[in-house]
Amino acid sequence: MTAVTAFSENPVPALPRARPEPCVMVIFGASGDLTKRKLIPALYELFLDKQLPKCFRIVGFARSENSAEEFRSHLRDSVREFGRKVFDEKEWAKFAEIIDYHQGDYTDPAAYASLKKRLEEMECGCSVGDNRLFYLATPPSLYETVIGNLHGEKLVYPKKETDSWSRVIIEKPFGRDLDSARELNSFVRARLHENQIYRIDHYLGKETVQNILVFRFANAIFEPLWNRNHIDHVQITAAEKIGVEGRGSFYDEAGVIRDFLQNHLFEVMSLIAMEQPVSFQADPIRDEKVKVLRSLHRQFDDEIAENVVAGRYDGYLDVKGVKPDSRTPTYAALKVMIDNWRWQGVPFYLRAGKSLVSRVTEVNIHFRRIPFCLFGQEEVCQRLEPNVLTIRIQPDEGIRLRFGCKTPGDNLAVSPVLMDFNYAEAFGRETPEAYARLLIDAMRGDQTLFSRSDAVEHAWTYITPILRKLESGLPLHGYKTGSDGPVEAAQLLGKDGRAWDRIVPDKL
Repeated sequence: MTAVTAFSENPVPALPRARPEPCVMVIFGASGDLTKRKLIPALYELFLDKQLPKCFRIVGFARSENSAEEFRSHLRDSVREFGRKVFDEKEWAKFAEIIDYHQGDYTDPAAYASLKKRLEEMECGCSVGDNRLFYLATPPSLYETVIGNLHGEKLVYPKKETDSWSRVIIEKPFGRDLDSARELNSFVRARLHENQIYRIDHYLGKETVQNILVFRFANAIFEPLWNRNHIDHVQITAAEKIGVEGRGSFYDEAGVIRDFLQNHLFEVMSLIAMEQPVSFQADPIRDEKVKVLRSLHRQFDDEIAENVVAGRYDGYLDVKGVKPDSRTPTYAALKVMIDNWRWQGVPFYLRAGKSLVSRVTEVNIHFRRIPFCLFGQEEVCQRLEPNVLTIRIQPDEGIRLRFGCKTPGDNLAVSPVLMDFNYAEAFGRETPEAYARLLIDAMRGDQTLFSRSDAVEHAWTYITPILRKLESGLPLHGYKTGSDGPVEAAQLLGKDGRAWDRIVPDKL
């Protein structure tokens, strides 16, 4: 049982969120894994929770020659397998009525012209106006092709005098390095206004990630301690138990640095390190996140070798689709410094990897040791553990605080104890699916949890020299499947007199 009680079961919303306006959502890449595993199950969950617009349509766009009925049948199987809620045949039948399919080649302008005609007919019958949400669940190589054709056929348009809107959700990775990210930003922004572009990172849709800001700025006991005077260092971990799992070709092009560090963990780090925004609106929050990324200490070649550890699990080169001479890392650990008043001298240690001992994503904030020990002999005082605040992002979302407490008995003995808060137990329900939250925000026009162009470029500014160093000979250390990564990663902290928090093995 959780040690924390949620006092209000029906709190008054600080920022009330209305149901979004009627619209049609077009998913490019409708036959792919992302659509089947995440997008349609998330939309079905929103449908069951009655959060979708009153008038809403879904159109899948792909090359595959499917009828609408065949497409719905495939999606039904996916929702049964990957959906988080109990499948209800009657509810699915209602949901399936709003799903349609459009077959076409991504490179063929005629396919977009026929799509436009179809949407106009659908919009007339459904009263969704001209509100359109396009989701690019395609390989990144097709982003410019799709957006160019959408713009050419006037399927996307700047906000007009009417209240109609068109928006585009773009999946990560947004570019492969700084140059490609700038080129893609330039191409997209020549055809869309920034307020139409939704660069999605599903980590920002996780309840615990969103709670970082509330936890910091709604609790007076923590914010005064959130600085270099009280915090020794911060660890951010994203460990996956699975390996590449049949995605060898894709992963060998991306790797853990592009796929995880540049977006997921940098987003989390920005939320932990940012200053107070002037309001809880999208741009004030994103302004403060960008300030963090601009303040990252830029590393020279010799610093990269000292502060970056890259690894690859044994057997990766045997995975289908992986090049025999691949230098793609499946593990990376970084020491990041932030050059500003709040965080000067406080290292942020980031690590992410595949085929590790368990699946866990968490932030561990290590506070400084007590300045003077009052308890007995020196060796006893040396064993006193500093306070650690843990924010668990997945699984078992929650917050944990470690502090010292007297052990019962006649002798004066101090032991560490844990105060643990679990979202599901405290509130009596599961946290919402990340994609569900982000999709509904895009329909509302709320960009708070989406990346802005300047944030993307600043993140790549830091990461690109690391990628180049890796290509030019940064060591790639091996590690065993089911371990906590290469031993060299421990030395990254060890030379600073610190140690990684243990990645706890999954329970059997």
